[in-house]
Amino acid sequence: MKKEIKILILIAVLWIFLRIVEYYLLPFFILPLTWLGLSVVFLIITIKQLVKLIRERKDLKRIRIIRVLFYGFIFYLTLNRWPVENVIEKADWHIFYRKRMEIVEKVQKKELGSNDSSGMEICKLPFEFPIVSNGGNDIIISRNDSTQTITVEFYIFRNFFSAASTLFIYTNDEKNIKYYDWITEDSKQSWKIKENWYRIMRK
Repeated sequence: MKKEIKILILIAVLWIFLRIVEYYLLPFFILPLTWLGLSVVFLIITIKQLVKLIRERKDLKRIRIIRVLFYGFIFYLTLNRWPVENVIEKADWHIFYRKRMEIVEKVQKKELGSNDSSGMEICKLPFEFPIVSNGGNDIIISRNDSTQTITVEFYIFRNFFSAASTLFIYTNDEKNIKYYDWITEDSKQSWKIKENWYRIMRK
């Protein structure tokens, strides 16, 4: 039984590793395919384990119950991906907060971006790791030359097809602050994280 438990632990570790790889490295257009594929795989395994449990009900072993519960739980978390992604997202926010602030300061000093004082620009960060903006480390910069303020958007999730994008957004532009305060007031998908920082879901 110890060997069986070790195998299940190894599967759980590999599954967690894969979810982290999905969150940071997989292109947004591949995510639906991996989500569907893994969901189907764990559904089939769960059904097989459940059938075996029913067949062995007269001589049921503890490891069979553990397997059914384990694979059922993994299937649920794979199909309903948001609880795990929320945990990763919160960890990501705390781990890379200082790095994102460094980027914001460089944008403010015009050390990053095209130094264009009007409109919106996409800036590819000059490093691949750490990943502070998913989907290629691209950030979106908006400058207000009249007030010398900026808005910097970091991707958490880049949209595919009709799905929404999710972003960490920094702004010291009063107009944008009022706007984000307004849209986060009664939203469950968007909220203010701290002063000047917002988590926004945008379609």
